[in-house]
Amino acid sequence: MTSPAERYAAARRRAETPRLTEFTAGLEFQLDDFQNRACEALERGSGVLVCAPTGAGKTVVGEFAVHLALREGRKCFYTTPIKALSNQKYHDLVQVHGAAKVGLLTGDNAFNGDAPVVVMTTEVLRNMLYAGSNSLKGLSYVVMDEVHYLADRFRGAVWEEVIIHLPDSVNLVSLSATVSNAEEFADWLVTVRGQTEVVVSEHRPVPLWQHMLVGKRMFDLFHDAEAARSHEVHPELLRYTREVSRRLEMGDIRGGGRGRGGRGRKAMIYRPEIIERLDREGLLPAIVFIFSRAGCDAAVQQCLQAGLRLTSPDERAEIRAIVERRMSSVPSEDLNALGYWEWLDGLERGLAAHHAGLLPLFKEIVEELFVQGLVKAVFATETLALGINMPARCVVLERLVKYNGEAHVDLTPGEYTQLTGRAGRRGIDVEGHAVVVWGPDVDPRHVAGLASTRTYPLRSSFRPSYNMAVNLVGSVGADRARDLLEASFAQFQADRSVVGVAKQVQRNIETMDQYGHEAECDKGDFAEYFGLRVAIADRERQLARQSQQHRRSQVAHSLEQLKPGDVIRVPSGRRAGLAVVLDAGVGGFGEPRPLVVTEDRWAGRLAAGEFSVAVEVLGRVRLPKHVNHRNPGERRDIAASLAALGLERGSGRRGGRAKAATGDDDELLRLRHLMRKHPCHACPEREDHARWAERRHRLERDTDQMRAKVASRTGSLARTFDRVCDLLTSRGYLVPGASALDGGGVTDAGRMLARIWTEADLLVAECLREGVFDGLAPAELAAAVSVVVYEARRESEDRASLPRGPVTDAVEGVLSVYGGLIGEERERGLPLTREPDLGFVWPIYRWARGEPLAKVLASANAIEGELPAGDFVRWARQVVDLLGQMAEAKGTPDGVRTTARAAMDLINRGVLAYTSVG
Repeated sequence: MTSPAERYAAARRRAETPRLTEFTAGLEFQLDDFQNRACEALERGSGVLVCAPTGAGKTVVGEFAVHLALREGRKCFYTTPIKALSNQKYHDLVQVHGAAKVGLLTGDNAFNGDAPVVVMTTEVLRNMLYAGSNSLKGLSYVVMDEVHYLADRFRGAVWEEVIIHLPDSVNLVSLSATVSNAEEFADWLVTVRGQTEVVVSEHRPVPLWQHMLVGKRMFDLFHDAEAARSHEVHPELLRYTREVSRRLEMGDIRGGGRGRGGRGRKAMIYRPEIIERLDREGLLPAIVFIFSRAGCDAAVQQCLQAGLRLTSPDERAEIRAIVERRMSSVPSEDLNALGYWEWLDGLERGLAAHHAGLLPLFKEIVEELFVQGLVKAVFATETLALGINMPARCVVLERLVKYNGEAHVDLTPGEYTQLTGRAGRRGIDVEGHAVVVWGPDVDPRHVAGLASTRTYPLRSSFRPSYNMAVNLVGSVGADRARDLLEASFAQFQADRSVVGVAKQVQRNIETMDQYGHEAECDKGDFAEYFGLRVAIADRERQLARQSQQHRRSQVAHSLEQLKPGDVIRVPSGRRAGLAVVLDAGVGGFGEPRPLVVTEDRWAGRLAAGEFSVAVEVLGRVRLPKHVNHRNPGERRDIAASLAALGLERGSGRRGGRAKAATGDDDELLRLRHLMRKHPCHACPEREDHARWAERRHRLERDTDQMRAKVASRTGSLARTFDRVCDLLTSRGYLVPGASALDGGGVTDAGRMLARIWTEADLLVAECLREGVFDGLAPAELAAAVSVVVYEARRESEDRASLPRGPVTDAVEGVLSVYGGLIGEERERGLPLTREPDLGFVWPIYRWARGEPLAKVLASANAIEGELPAGDFVRWARQVVDLLGQMAEAKGTPDGVRTTARAAMDLINRGVLAYTSVG
């Protein structure tokens, strides 16, 4: 029961914000306090930054901005980071406002782009701002959903470009996950956008309970709310995990699920048992996060093999009807290539995987069935946590380590919060549940730290690109462009961070003086003596590196001399022993990788790193004219011929580590002589002095790095921009001394570059100018441009094969242009353009020529085997996107423009045409 004073205050607020009162009248729920505060600020004319947990209802504030724009007869753009989220938001807004008032603009779809409300990906808005699009007229509100994406190292700069370049008359609604430096981000927004109110909420509308699953026992992570606040792990959980760990070490129980060997009970639970346990506890639907695509697919297979079934007959019939309706346009010959029947079997049992390797249409169907409660358990990679609205009752984390593309790293508190934030469906569940599966390498106290640290800092990833530079110079001139870069969040953070670093430099200088005093020696100048010791150590390392490089060069040279039939010895490793060379493997880039058959009948390619010294030919074996190394019979015959030579497996020269030849180096001998002659060398306290000098040396090195950091961060973006402009001027994209405000500082080539939005923008523009793509057929052009957009998930030492003729010539042309470009980038200290990747040439070439999907997916040079359908669709769309940019860019040769459009038509068929907006 509210008091008269509270009722009066509420009535007064409603009178001050009539649009909000009107908006809330149409909702089926009451707004939370943070939603009210943000919407009130918006109606008062302020921009807002809203930071709240996943599922808290941040998007209501964005929807209110849409409501305001429509009531004022103005426009609102609603931007999202991914196309799937744009598609979903489009449908949500159409249901409320009708299709006539809402449009959609993504890389794949364009509907009703002149509507008063348009949903779009953030890149689309950035491109509109640079192009000066007429659609910006009448724009009053821009909603930036998931604005914390500006920390993304690949795409984050786009968010800052939009925030900086939006007209001052536009009110910005920024929606973010909870970040620990919200005030810092808001301070920056105030400097570039004017009045901005920050609204932060830590409250989850559906409480989240944290658990750990140890074997078949489920424990609460915390005893109560007070323990959660103080990070105190449930004592029974600690006691039990210690006991299980002890018994694992003693061998009383085995590590669990994968193997069948070992005696005793399992310490870790099998995936189907996890799902059965959640089902018994009433915790389905659940998302099980497994940080591996193969792991997700394997989990579904394990559940199917275990006979798990989570659906009723009626649900199975409904699932099949939905799937058949959505898949009706897919040709039957593609279904087998897509693994459709196994996928459908899982769906009908209430089980599915969800990851980037799935066909987009498959993912959409999984999402639809999960939201409807028909699919009960989804095994997903972390990409699901960043995507569409797909909440569950329970979230399970199988591991707390993930592969980030370069190394296996621990989950951060922010990632843990984002993943577990999916647990608890507002309006459906009373509470959500997060379960971490225990393993011997998981410490419950570490989990408690992750669960209790609810926020993470937002760090800018902004840096000037070539495309950005020509667009900025063309629109505002070089001087004003430099000022705009200095206004970025990246520079704002850099300038703030310098203050603390500069103070640390001063403290380090004082400490170095103390260390220097401790290292003083009455025999002579110890700093001079220590300098000789450092010089000796540096010279020894240099010689060791040179020796290693020489050894590698000798190995590579000896491998290049090999011929089919040569018998060699692999000195160590799993393939140690005698082997027959089938193919020297000297074509393409990189070191030779000979194809061999070993005496154990293994066939495969060897890397140069498997040889520690130059390879010696021990004999020869006669080989058939055509050898199929995949044929077991032929491998057996070759191994028999090898055995008939009578060579001993362990005889011959052994491959020991080559030692650095340091003893005869004149410079090293001179330094050692000076050190021994130095008076401090005879000091009885020499090593004590050396320890203090070593500390001073290390601190001096750290301090020099800090000084460089201070120098580089102060005005760092402007200096990088100047270097970018210098390179563009030297290559004819900018006019020397370009400072004109009317675009006069940009050449015709620059105007072409301004419409190329790929990561390798300048490389593409240079190839167009050099005529690398001239005269190609449509399929050949698609294959050639794929090398600048495709990036393999794992690095491979093998160079992918190429179609002979024009495609090979064009790719060689791209590589030649690339070599010249990175040379100039190196000279200027600029980040290097990513090296072209040839791994998608064959798949897109065959697809554009009309070949079937199964053959296309099998033609990829993928380490894991076939190219996943989802990856194929994603990269093919990026090729189409780049072809579209080339076709529209000013200055593209007419022949290439026509061919690019023809190639787009050829690619947009089959699996690329399946995925609808729905």
